[in-house]
Amino acid sequence: MNVKKRLTDPFKDLAESGKLSGLLLILATILSLILSNSGRAASYLSIWHIEIGFDFLHESVLHWINDGLMAVFFFLIGLEIKQELRDGELAVKEKAILPVLAALGGMLFPAIIFYAFNAGSTEHLSGWAIPTATDIAFSLGILSLLGKRAPLSLKIFLTALAIIDDLGAIVIIATFYTHQLNMGMLLIAFLFILVLFFLNRFKVKYFLFYLIPALGLWYFVLKSGIHPTIAGVVAAFFIPWDMALKLELSLHRPVNYYILPLFALANTAIPLTFDPSGLFSGLTAGIILGLLIGKPLGITLFSWIGVKTKISILPAGTNWKQLAATGMLAGIGFTMSIFIAGLSYKEPAVLDISKLSILAGSTLSALCGMGVLYFFPGKKNDLRKPKGYSYL
Repeated sequence: MNVKKRLTDPFKDLAESGKLSGLLLILATILSLILSNSGRAASYLSIWHIEIGFDFLHESVLHWINDGLMAVFFFLIGLEIKQELRDGELAVKEKAILPVLAALGGMLFPAIIFYAFNAGSTEHLSGWAIPTATDIAFSLGILSLLGKRAPLSLKIFLTALAIIDDLGAIVIIATFYTHQLNMGMLLIAFLFILVLFFLNRFKVKYFLFYLIPALGLWYFVLKSGIHPTIAGVVAAFFIPWDMALKLELSLHRPVNYYILPLFALANTAIPLTFDPSGLFSGLTAGIILGLLIGKPLGITLFSWIGVKTKISILPAGTNWKQLAATGMLAGIGFTMSIFIAGLSYKEPAVLDISKLSILAGSTLSALCGMGVLYFFPGKKNDLRKPKGYSYL
């Protein structure tokens, strides 16, 4: 097998896949909302608050999912970022500039819109990062449903954009959602990072030797006050290249088909019994409009600036309508937005309203993006690759 082809296959596979994982997320969400508002609601809701664990770490099922299993999800993100920086779309400056610019615009404008609606509310303002996120599995799953109306280069652009967006979310979580630091625990966590560094430096080939310090890193990051999912990303960067490729391929199915649907089940368990007036607040408007308008506006504007200043170029075979529609699909925040909402709000009623707003904004973004791409697939001339340039 050609080495270059083998190295790029995981990225192309990620760009092409997602239909089943997106469907599972939708089904998990619908099922969770139904059960949360049925005659079995009390029993169903109580499941997520059952505490399990050990003497040194005792958490609810919900916390084990959000702090534990989601660390595996972030570990996979770390592996994908590592691959992109080394051998993918982010490895070549000319290819990386457009999705980088698009991702920056796609994070900035939703935050501005959210702030505009919630500047006077100290209760809600901490959720400013909620509409900045993009759900990579969901957005790519929706895009893949359009078949040939969405060129492969557009799928790869959205994948690169979403990965950079995830990196931005990681930085935001580490920077703005860490309130109290235990420096002693953080120092011990750093020692585990050193162990991972030396394992990588001496080219140790057995994953078990990386797994043990990675678990130690996760535990002490959790105890330090930083969200433990960050440990997953950090650990990924110390995995040797060949091992990283194998792990990335092996983790896609369990993450997309088990961990993310389970996360959706646990985090959309929303009883619709709160004050409905909360649905017409600045919080709701900031999240929905941030995802629905802020995302495509920021992505399209920053991409346009990049192309007009000739520091970047549109993906091969695409046009501005398709790019704007892709920006709309990037407004599907779902998993990452719900994750950030859980870090932003502790009041159950506020958290539930934010989650429903995320579902509404993500659904509208998906429908608008699919509609534009379906009715404006581009002319035949748009399918020609620019001379001397290939996005693949």
